[in-house]
Amino acid sequence: MTGIERANGHRPSGLLHLLDPTLKLAPHPNQDDLSFDLEKALSSVVRLSSEVPEDAFSARTLGTERQGNGIKISDNDFILTIGYLVVDASRIVLHARGGKEVEAELVGYSHETGMAIIHALQPLDIPTLPMGTAADLQEGESVIIAPYGGDQHSISGTVASRREFAGSWEYMLDEAIFTTPIHPNWSGAALIRADGKLCGLGSLWVNDAETGRKDSQGNMFVPIDLLKPIYEDLITKGHAQGPMRPWIGMYTAEAMGRLFVSGTTPDGPSEGAGVEAGDLITGINDESVDTLAAMYRKIWSLGEAGVEVVFNLRRDGEDIDISVTSDSRYRFMSNRRRH
Repeated sequence: MTGIERANGHRPSGLLHLLDPTLKLAPHPNQDDLSFDLEKALSSVVRLSSEVPEDAFSARTLGTERQGNGIKISDNDFILTIGYLVVDASRIVLHARGGKEVEAELVGYSHETGMAIIHALQPLDIPTLPMGTAADLQEGESVIIAPYGGDQHSISGTVASRREFAGSWEYMLDEAIFTTPIHPNWSGAALIRADGKLCGLGSLWVNDAETGRKDSQGNMFVPIDLLKPIYEDLITKGHAQGPMRPWIGMYTAEAMGRLFVSGTTPDGPSEGAGVEAGDLITGINDESVDTLAAMYRKIWSLGEAGVEVVFNLRRDGEDIDISVTSDSRYRFMSNRRRH
């Protein structure tokens, strides 16, 4: 097991029928209850499919065929989506309202936020969804969870919690958005507030949407506010400018106050250094860590990509230290940008 399963939010369309009852039983948004044009807002969401070469870096963990959603956020036909749907893609196809299919290209990706920007290669005759904010989004607030497909595929949901999220794939958000009820087509879906504006991007299915509950199924959304400071960099440079965060290429599981290596990225820094699945992580540079968040903050505080990180490990009852030369996640991406 690589540990990437929690990150891999996309699901083949053939499996969606298994979750159809969830969608049919959930409340759907009603125009009479809203102050904005619901049909116009929902029409900004497109269906997205991508093809990834078998030899691409992410193919082993994320697959070669990925499906989800995208959101038109610019009159220049820029589409926001969740990064795992399009990273390393050789072909991206959008299906918009009216049945039109249009190819697109990846123009920018942010591993730190999980967001990606793609560009339609032909004009999309659909509305643009204005970007709002999640800065003041409160627990209990009503929202609309909107994938492609209009009001019958959308859900009237509730913000279940706002809190830190740390993922096994070297990913952390300070204040993620967790919603209920669960939507079975969450990947790249739009989270829309009562003002009709985009406030979040669909990322994950979770079992703990409500704080402290392990039986609360819902979705995790990335706050749209994380896109605004890096938007221009993504569409002009391909990634956010500035120092590159150190990347280890390791998946980590957190259980009972302990951290375990659940897998390593093929040909990544940790695999090359000799880290193995099953290793117990006791510290970083001889400082103890017992949560993912603590581990990430320690690693990222050491310096930029390329910095040495010493992992204090326990393997087969023996304490060992392994020094890993970190790298930049972006160096391992396939360069598919055409312009």
